Amino acid sequence: MEVVSNMNTGLSEESVSGIQRAIDEIIGEEHVTVMFRDRETGEVLYSHRGQHPMRPASNMKLVSGAAALGILGESYRMKTEIYVDGNLENGILQGNLIIKGGGDPTLNKEAFIQFATKLKEYGITEIVGDLIGDDTLFPGETLPPGVDDEGETYCWGARISAITMSPDGDYDASSIIVTAEPGEIGEQPSYKVIPYLSGHEITNAALTVAASEENTLEILRTNDTNQIIISGNLPQGESAKNWVSLQNPTINTLQFMKHIFEQEGIAFDITSAVVQGTVPSSATLIYTHFSPTVAEMFPAFMKFSNNSIADIFVKLIGHEEQGVADYESGLKSVRAYLEQLQIPIDGWQFVDGSGLSHSDRLTSEGITALLHRLQAEPYFETFFDSLPVAGQPDRWVGGTLRERFTESEYENRIFAKTGYIWEVFCLSGYVVGDSGKEYIFSILLEGYEEGIPYIDRGLAEMVKYL
Repeated sequence: MEVVSNMNTGLSEESVSGIQRAIDEIIGEEHVTVMFRDRETGEVLYSHRGQHPMRPASNMKLVSGAAALGILGESYRMKTEIYVDGNLENGILQGNLIIKGGGDPTLNKEAFIQFATKLKEYGITEIVGDLIGDDTLFPGETLPPGVDDEGETYCWGARISAITMSPDGDYDASSIIVTAEPGEIGEQPSYKVIPYLSGHEITNAALTVAASEENTLEILRTNDTNQIIISGNLPQGESAKNWVSLQNPTINTLQFMKHIFEQEGIAFDITSAVVQGTVPSSATLIYTHFSPTVAEMFPAFMKFSNNSIADIFVKLIGHEEQGVADYESGLKSVRAYLEQLQIPIDGWQFVDGSGLSHSDRLTSEGITALLHRLQAEPYFETFFDSLPVAGQPDRWVGGTLRERFTESEYENRIFAKTGYIWEVFCLSGYVVGDSGKEYIFSILLEGYEEGIPYIDRGLAEMVKYL
């Protein structure tokens, strides 16, 4: 068992023993890797298996997020381009309208209304041709590594496309929201789709039941189909809400876009189709839309642990650094970024930006070294302010930690990134000990179906000795 303490930085043997006891008695020493550093100096104060590679789950976003800030930059924006290919006469485009995607995960109804406005300003009121989506910026498989057939239907496992949309300001790209409300007992619940069904079909096989009965309602898309099934029982007085991933983000986004265009007064010919393709050399660029900056996306990305944005960042890093917007190229540049910062990454391996894959491996030693090193970077404020703040009920502050460490004694003391995949739970960030001194920590835990109570009880005990 590896235990390291550094007496020169003020962590006493009593404190080391107390932290180790918390691991032994609460967490279980064989299931976890833990490291504490002095936040100011970066000195290792305590290490339990700190160099042991573990699955990081969404703690991987600390790495991909830092790399996005460091390589792409805080002011980086994704662009979506609109092209026309054909003749425009009397408001009628005799030809195709092409959308070239740049990986913007924030596209939504408001953006598409703006697109329609630009088309009308250009003089287009009718399109006799196809609506074509060029998503070739991101080559290869759209399903993220580590996402299986079951996960493909959930928004956390949504496909990654250069053309996508989000249902709201959380930027859960490539998804729609389906809500259900109860009716009279024995009747089907009503449902609502946000923002639009986008080519999917819904079968409502659910029933409204008495308030005393169990809520068994499920809203799921059948794998690799456009069929969304609402099933089970919804008691009166309750409701349901689920994020459903898009079957084909490019096509489904274009279908919603076409719907908005029509609502805004741009007609399509009955023969017009929604298809994937590429921008021909004969096409004319008429409008470029820019996303919010990386810095502006960062709170939604980190506070809500957004998987799609993580993978989009990695692919765009590959595009900017290697000329290819895929995982391999992006992660090659991420590794080079870490080496440049002199982060110890021996034993590290990663295949995505989100941490969804069970093939990813990080160490608490490397994570804490990164968290210390980032403090010297000009983008650290953006990074730090995006971390969930434990116990803060405002979801844009507390994020994924808003319902953890809610006791007043932990107020404004834990700023950290959560992580979860099956039987893996992680928490890494910055903490204020009972002494008032600030520390950097990383806890990576495996082997529990419900690991949050172990981490939370363990960290609560550890901070008593800091």
